[in-house]
This record gives sequence, C-alpha cells and structure tokens, in this order.
Amino acid sequence: MLDNLRGMAVFASVVGHGSFSGSARELGITTSAVSQQIRSLENTLGVVLLHRSTRKLSLTEAGASFYEAAKDVVSAAEQGRIKVNQLRDELAGSLRIATTPELGVNHILPALSTWMSAHDDLSITYFADNNYIDMIDERIDIAVRMSPNINDSTLSNHPLSDVRQMLVASPQYLRQHKKIETPKDLADHQLICIDIMKDANNVELTQTETGKKTRIKMTSRIHTNNVFMAMTIAKEGHGILRMMEMDVKKELESGNLVEVLTGYQMPSFVLYAVTLNREQQPAKITRCLEVLKKYFHAN
Repeated sequence: MLDNLRGMAVFASVVGHGSFSGSARELGITTSAVSQQIRSLENTLGVVLLHRSTRKLSLTEAGASFYEAAKDVVSAAEQGRIKVNQLRDELAGSLRIATTPELGVNHILPALSTWMSAHDDLSITYFADNNYIDMIDERIDIAVRMSPNINDSTLSNHPLSDVRQMLVASPQYLRQHKKIETPKDLADHQLICIDIMKDANNVELTQTETGKKTRIKMTSRIHTNNVFMAMTIAKEGHGILRMMEMDVKKELESGNLVEVLTGYQMPSFVLYAVTLNREQQPAKITRCLEVLKKYFHAN
C-alpha cells in the first residue's frame, strides 16, 4: 500500500512535468528511480499508464483516468502536511490541561485567561481532578502537579514554583481554644484532615531561628477529600488546617484565616507542569508553558 502511494505521487509528478527528468529534479531522486517507480506501479495495476517516446510522454486511457485519482491523493497528502504544520507551529487546534480543582480555579485559569482570549483558534479542555489522570490515555498535553514523575521516561517535568505549606485557623477558633505557642501545643488541637494529602496528620515543623525540627501527630475528627470544603470548615472555626500557601493566600489577606506558629516552617513542595517527552513540542504547548512559568514567577 505504501509503495502504491509513493508510486502515485511519482506518477502525478511525471505527468505534471511532462518528463521523467523534470520529476526527478523536483523529487530529488534519479531519473532511473523515477522510471522504476512508474514500472512498479504499472505492474501492480496490470495496465500501461504512459506511452513513452524519445520526444515526449503521453497518457494512455487508463493513465488519464488514474491521473485524476493520483492528483487527489497527492493533494490530500499536502493538505494533511499543511494542517500538521499549522498545529505544530501555530496556536490552533486543541489543548488539554489537567490539574486539581483548587489549582485550576485559583491559579491556572487566572494565569491563562488573557492568553486564551488572545488565541480564539485554540480549543482548551480542562480536567479538574485530585486523582492523577493518565496523560496518554486521556491525551493530556499539560498536567500541573505537586510532584514530578521521576520514574517515567515518557514524561518531562517543568518546575513552576516552590510552594510553602502552612498551618492556618480562623481567628474565632484561636480565641476559643488553647493557645498555640510551640509545636507540642498542636497535640491538644484537631486537624481538619484532607485525605488526599500523604501523611496528613503527621506535621513536621522547623524553627526558623534554630533549625530545630519537631514532628507532631495530630488527631482528626473531620475529614474531607476536597480543599475548598476543608477551607470552609476551617473558616467556620472547626479546627486547624494544613494548606499550601498559594491556595490559602486570599483567605489570609482577608483575615478569614491566619497562620499558626509563624516562627516555624513546614516542608515545601515544587509545583510542576508535566508534558509528554518529545523532541519538539507543538507551539501551543511551548507558549502555554511560558505563560504559566511567567505567572508563577511573578506570584
């Protein structure tokens, strides 16, 4: 089948140029290679396509009919090549982005909003889920995640930002419960547990001035798998919440939540954009990564 398609392209070129030599120059092959392609095609079809003479070539009846089909095949292939190049080089086609609901609402949409408006030939699909989505099965172009895929050679990791963890609570909660002055005081308080976090109840704190580390296992009576739900529960005064600073920034600025144990630091994470590992990424993916990096660098 592939040989037939190659032969059809050579045949269309020969007819278009009116000679084997002209076709050879266009295709960058030898005249004998062109002649061989035509003979092979005629043998496969079982008909003569060209009358050959020392002065010129002419189409047989079968050749004239077959030429129209060959032209359509070559034209379709060229249109396909043009479309592929457009998708590679232009901001057009589809872009599929996976992230968590909170990252999507608080950061990915604000980061890309102006960019989306400027490129209306781009169709964007967002997948918002706290579980990992298989990038190949779901044809994901960019996934924004808190952890890299170090054991998967099919993926590339692009660091976007360092992200600090922190403990927060509502002013109401802190007024009504025992003071928190040292990490050990946390043992007397309830942690609102976000179940999607690994080791959510084990809190590690490092004193900023001395570097001394303390690990505390907190108890939890309220659990959720959703960050937005956890923030609402914390604002209602039901416990202490372990959060990424970037997700709770607005609540801190408004005063609805305040940081607990400001003289201590929790371990930080790195936020990554993950893509499939390719030698050359389409322009839409490259530009989207640039916009995301710029946003997180500025923020």
